[in-house]
Amino acid sequence: MDWTAEDVPDQSGRTIVVTGANSGIGLEATRELARNGATVIMACRSAERGADAADGIREEIPGADLRVEACDLGDLASVRDFAAQLEAEIDVLVNNAGVMAIPRSETADGFETQFGVNHLGHFALTGLLLENLGLETEPDSRIVTVSSGVHERGRIDFDDLQHEDDYDKWDAYAQSKLANVLFAYELERRLLTADANAASVAVHPGYANTRLQLRGPEQSGSRLRKAGMAVLNTVVAQSAAMGALPTLYAATAPGAEGGAYYGPGGLMNMRGTPERQASSDRSYDEETARRLWDVSSELTGVTYDLPEPSADVSA
Repeated sequence: MDWTAEDVPDQSGRTIVVTGANSGIGLEATRELARNGATVIMACRSAERGADAADGIREEIPGADLRVEACDLGDLASVRDFAAQLEAEIDVLVNNAGVMAIPRSETADGFETQFGVNHLGHFALTGLLLENLGLETEPDSRIVTVSSGVHERGRIDFDDLQHEDDYDKWDAYAQSKLANVLFAYELERRLLTADANAASVAVHPGYANTRLQLRGPEQSGSRLRKAGMAVLNTVVAQSAAMGALPTLYAATAPGAEGGAYYGPGGLMNMRGTPERQASSDRSYDEETARRLWDVSSELTGVTYDLPEPSADVSA
């Protein structure tokens, strides 16, 4: 399908939360959602950078309905504060914020940062916003979780989830992105079991030109690697606007399906317009998904008011 930003349907009357909305994929998705009439709540680690990004969108789209709120996915107290003050009903939650291939560090709660921000922060946020998502109202709400093609090399190491014994930045990133897909599918199974008016969808942006790729070299102090990555972003990557299309499709398209995985359909799934794709074999392991769910709930202290998946549902 040649689905582009021009195909985003009218979003008037809809309220959408986007994490990491001030840059990259999140910024481009926010721009197009606002252009099409949505009220977008920009959940950003830095409210100041979020406000600057919102001002930029308003210059391009006068009247854009944007709210900027602080939400640091690396600090569960910040996640809880954001959820507690969000009184509005929301139609879509886009779990987009993330970090990639950075030197080992820990979140405010002592989690390895990539696993803590990319997966645990969004697991907690989604659970805390279930009531806002209106699971018993029409039309269906959606939870979109942004993963990466790198999830295909990932595995969930329950013996060393925080990579304390052996840290490889790419292995840690791959684990966090596999966790994103496992979470999206497990959430869909639980929503189906609850007969909820909601769908959980996983996406990946392909290789998009954002600052995400530069943060690892910046944090490790490697000017050579940063320069090399900047060249790759310019020569090989598609634009951030193109990378946002799978997210926009999952969030807005009438044909987007719960339990699906969408990504660019072009060269090596790295660029192009969105299509439904198969994720890695490990991502469909329901036993791993349920164990990860239980561990994530224990680590974050967030429980979901959803039943265990019944045997006759699948995602």
